[in-house]
Amino acid sequence: MFGVLILGLLVGLQHAMEADHVAAVASLTTRSRNLREAVRVGTAWGIGHTLTLLIFAGGVLLVGATIHAEVALWLEAAVAVMLIGLGADVLRRLWRQRIHFHSHQHGSKTHFHAHSHDAGTEHAADRHQHSHQRQLPLRSLLIGMMHGMAGSAALIVFALGAVQSPWQGLLYILLFGVGSIIGMGLLAVVISLPLCWSAESLTWAHNGLTAVFGVATIAIGGFLLHGTTAELFGGAVF
Repeated sequence: MFGVLILGLLVGLQHAMEADHVAAVASLTTRSRNLREAVRVGTAWGIGHTLTLLIFAGGVLLVGATIHAEVALWLEAAVAVMLIGLGADVLRRLWRQRIHFHSHQHGSKTHFHAHSHDAGTEHAADRHQHSHQRQLPLRSLLIGMMHGMAGSAALIVFALGAVQSPWQGLLYILLFGVGSIIGMGLLAVVISLPLCWSAESLTWAHNGLTAVFGVATIAIGGFLLHGTTAELFGGAVF
């Protein structure tokens, strides 16, 4: 049983690296201005993902039921639409705000801050508004919850085959969730590193990477939506 639970942790780490999860967190980290903020984004996604798995998959597991395949497909389709929206929002912000970065110092520490050239945004070289938020980002939390709901059906099937009781299944799901939190936190750092580095001196590179993340998120969402609609309706809607 111990081996099965360790497996749950490792599978959770691997689960965080799935294409749709990577796309979602990549689009979310384009809002991050430093590695610490990126870690909060990834961790919030993982916590939301784990909460939904425990509530949704855990509840179904305890009553000995399963999630109908069609329901699972509709949830996956909803995730696909969400990804397309996230990618489109990244491109919209990139086009509208035309962000560039500059550095300044607080004592001995150097900070990099974004300036927007949005027509409705005030720009002043001698004024800096600092918002160093510490709470988990709600947007990332909710997106993680949506992903967790969509992935519940497959996890229930796997857990039922791997454990001997519903309570063991809940523990397996919890460790799976912990693995996904760790994995997504690490992934967010990896994704945000080139963004932070390019923000220091290469605005064009930063904006180019942001555009790549936006387009890739839309493409992955479109591919996922194409597959789910094909299964739901016997042929792709588009």
